Amino acid sequence: MSPKRDPRYDILFEPVKIGPLTAPNRFYQVPHCTGMGYNFPRSLAAMRGMKAEGGWGVVNTEYCSIHPSSDDSPHPSASLWDKGDIKSHALMTEKVHAHGALAGVELVIGGSQMANLATREVALAPSSLMNTSGNPFQTRAMDKSDIKNVRMWHRNAALRAKEAGFDIVYVYATHGYLISQFLSPTTNKRIDEYGGSLGNRIRFMREIIEDTKEAVGDTMAVAVRFSAETNANKSGGDGNPIPGETEEILGLLGEFPDLWDININDYSLEMGLSRFTKEASLMPYVKGIKELTSKPVVTVGRFTSPDTMLAQIKGGIVDLIGAARPSIADPFLPKKIQEGKFEDIRECIGCNICYVGDGKGVPIRCTQNPTMSEEWRSGWHPEKINKKISDSSVLIIGAGPTGLEAAHALGKRGYKVMLTEASRELGGRVSTEAKLPGLSQWARVRDYRLQQIEKLPNIEVFRESRMTHDQIIEVGAEHIAIATGSEWRRDGFGGTHLNGIDGLKHSPNLFTPDDIMAGNLPDGPTIIYDDDHYYMGSVIAEKIKASGVPTTIVTPQDMVSSWGAYTTDRWRSQSNLMKLGVKIICAKSLKSFNGKKAEFECIYTNSKSTISANSIVLVTARKPNDELYHSLLMHKKNYPGTTFKSLKKIGDCDAPAIIAAAIYAGHKYARELEETIDYDNPFKHDRVFFEDG
Repeated sequence: MSPKRDPRYDILFEPVKIGPLTAPNRFYQVPHCTGMGYNFPRSLAAMRGMKAEGGWGVVNTEYCSIHPSSDDSPHPSASLWDKGDIKSHALMTEKVHAHGALAGVELVIGGSQMANLATREVALAPSSLMNTSGNPFQTRAMDKSDIKNVRMWHRNAALRAKEAGFDIVYVYATHGYLISQFLSPTTNKRIDEYGGSLGNRIRFMREIIEDTKEAVGDTMAVAVRFSAETNANKSGGDGNPIPGETEEILGLLGEFPDLWDININDYSLEMGLSRFTKEASLMPYVKGIKELTSKPVVTVGRFTSPDTMLAQIKGGIVDLIGAARPSIADPFLPKKIQEGKFEDIRECIGCNICYVGDGKGVPIRCTQNPTMSEEWRSGWHPEKINKKISDSSVLIIGAGPTGLEAAHALGKRGYKVMLTEASRELGGRVSTEAKLPGLSQWARVRDYRLQQIEKLPNIEVFRESRMTHDQIIEVGAEHIAIATGSEWRRDGFGGTHLNGIDGLKHSPNLFTPDDIMAGNLPDGPTIIYDDDHYYMGSVIAEKIKASGVPTTIVTPQDMVSSWGAYTTDRWRSQSNLMKLGVKIICAKSLKSFNGKKAEFECIYTNSKSTISANSIVLVTARKPNDELYHSLLMHKKNYPGTTFKSLKKIGDCDAPAIIAAAIYAGHKYARELEETIDYDNPFKHDRVFFEDG
């Protein structure tokens, strides 16, 4: 008998009326980017449909461009420009409706956020503004005919949304896009009836809401996404009312839409990394909003705990539990709460790898959920997996993230699995990294998989079992997977130094992140040389600085944690290091270190400089621990009659990468074991289809 829901959580499953419609429960997947948009319509539809199957009562698109003047290229975001777009979106609404959920679309008018790189249309804004996405363009200050046209375009997009089968249509009035630019006196310098006083600055927003409601009538609900924050976006954008006006705006417009989706304009907090922001981080901003409107209110906060969700509802803060990242990490989160299967929830770790897809223009990925974006093209389901092909046994060497995921997935398939780990502690890199400053939630990757493995009697786990070549052969498993991870290099090899740095590995007082995570800390002025450009350099700098050691971080890039720009990590990392008193030096490449000073070279001018330091930590590249694999491979070659049928290295042992890639590698191995795979066409290609004529 399956567990039943605790009655305490019944309130989360109450229906909620949103205008003329009713959501089946309080689980609300807010609009979030996917990196798929118009380029991957079938993949997108399957992914959103999976959320509905998992129990999300409302499932929304990402922001959806209404017109070529809101072109966000090269990001393949959603669009509703024409009949072809209607056809694409209908794929999604059909999937969502099949599971009884409501489908919503977030219409966006870009303003100065859009450079229109593909369409070459002139971007429109209330005043002549610089492009806020870093492009050397300015907007055209809208005249009355432009305002009339934009209103018409938004209305027409709402009608196309209706035709596509959507239930909820958004008016997007935050995050620095056009409507919020009208609201802010910083970006609205108009002297006509659309500028100046608050009553004038909200006019455009009110008209768009009225137009939308008139267009869709009583067949759809109209939602407004709005910011409760009054400060400018700390990452560079603006688009909020002046202090004190948020409440006034809600007082004037609170009853106009059918739902208020409340957020803040600072992405680094709204969707902040768990390293810097905790669950329900927006509560101080959202508290009190419900007092200003009788309409349902929703917000986000990386909600993973059912008790936190419950507190949000019972505390009168919101009516619906908004989620983006938790719905990505576990599309079946609502159903697991409904069925009382709390231990089966794949909790979001707040790493923001999902957000990278938007910045890179590729389908989103998830560290916890390797099936994300693979629902259509690979046929992967987050809760279901193909059954075993044979009674073969599988030996997995290494219980890091890759080994744990492979063991879990193979166990679910029904294979007999032996998982061995050289150390006492399971989890590999996620266990060691979780001990670094701010990364404690990385441990969720390990803990979830260990919980699931413990439930499967066909998986044996052997701790403190460093397997040798001969011992592996002795076991006699039909399939062997080597998941022995990698180690940080000591020779300076990395993106800047493809041949390493001569003599560096023999330098005194040289450390790597592995040394620091093992508790071996430097005791004098220390340099962190970061040629990795993700989070590791900054967290190592933070840890060493916290030990009381003067710390300098040097990078060949123009900023610290440059790749972290895709995860919202960069701004927070750099500001955090500055607050801690870590000295930051950019655009310098390491040439040598002798235990007393390091020599650097400017990447632009080749000019030399030195920094005095007792120690240096190299955060450069990693070396795969693949010796065991090559030894077994040679054995297979020399002894063709050996018992094992297959040998494969997976995860960091194969190619060091991010944790999400390690999890995916383990899952892919498990899915494909003994299956017939066409490696010329390993998955379906989601081609864009076009309307004839």
